[in-house]
Amino acid sequence: MATRAREADLRRFIREALQVSGADEDSAEAVERALLHASLLGVDSHGLRLLPHYLKVLGTGRINPRPRIAIESRAAATARLDGDNGFGHLAGYRAMAEALRLADSQGLGAVTVINSSHYGAAGAYALWAAERGFIGLSVCNSDAIVQLHEGREAFHGTNPIAFSAPLAAPPHYLIDMATSAIPWNRVLAYRAAGQGLPDKVAIDEEGRVTREAEVARSLKPLGGDYSYKGAALAGMVEVLSSALTGMAFSQTLLSMNGPDFETPRRLGQFFLAMKPEAFLERADYERMMADYLAALRAAPPAEGGKVMAPGDREWAVQAERLSGGIPLDRPNVEAYAAIAETLGIAPLDLT
Repeated sequence: MATRAREADLRRFIREALQVSGADEDSAEAVERALLHASLLGVDSHGLRLLPHYLKVLGTGRINPRPRIAIESRAAATARLDGDNGFGHLAGYRAMAEALRLADSQGLGAVTVINSSHYGAAGAYALWAAERGFIGLSVCNSDAIVQLHEGREAFHGTNPIAFSAPLAAPPHYLIDMATSAIPWNRVLAYRAAGQGLPDKVAIDEEGRVTREAEVARSLKPLGGDYSYKGAALAGMVEVLSSALTGMAFSQTLLSMNGPDFETPRRLGQFFLAMKPEAFLERADYERMMADYLAALRAAPPAEGGKVMAPGDREWAVQAERLSGGIPLDRPNVEAYAAIAETLGIAPLDLT
């Protein structure tokens, strides 16, 4: 039986660990909020397992523990946020908050972010927009670890795209996907669990497809034999995250996983919020979404399959984890025990 921890205790532990390590209250709250979003929805590659990494870079100089966020208005419905090399989670929530403010008055709001860092699961920010009644979009590039279609070397990052749309009542419509076949953090999760990878998602040092997580060095783009589609979507993210922000493209970004953990990575990110009633009556929008999802879920499945709308799997996982706790594998149990001992905070109450 898996070792589990309750949501509230994980929130307490993550926030305490970050604050004891020097992060200000706003930064700690933003990281805790984004990590629990991912872990509750089953996006384990971007959830609680990232805390040890964040604590490490908090103490090496890469992350500014007390950033001074600055927002510059660029036009009626656009702005640019300077994350001051703090946690990307804080910059992300602040940027989406500004996009929501702009969208509330202008119909839509677009905010670019400069001088940011890894921000966890992109869906955390898109979903927050939907929870406030807005359509939300969030994208971010990352250090090069994904091949181009028919390319020989890594060129793009996993470059996630997250999109959410509000419904009359939650849970909301949510897409959160990497433009690679799988996220790199999932390779690390498979590696930590000692499991083999799915087929045709990863590449070894010799440029061959591998299912061994230990020898994987780069990823295939989304799309299988048609991976030019994933590569093109990754390029769209590069335009929004780098060309539009002045920050580095994936192939020149400092690696998240070292060996340099001292220099800030200076990531760029992009956030968009749209107010449905700026385009049609709210009731009409909600009816259209309800009709669409009802038809989608009623579509006949292939033999042995099950038709689900984007987000359906995540909401089922969330319900189970809110009830029974969030699972931790052995490496995470050991890492959290070490953090508690090193920082002198109360350990997780595990079951």
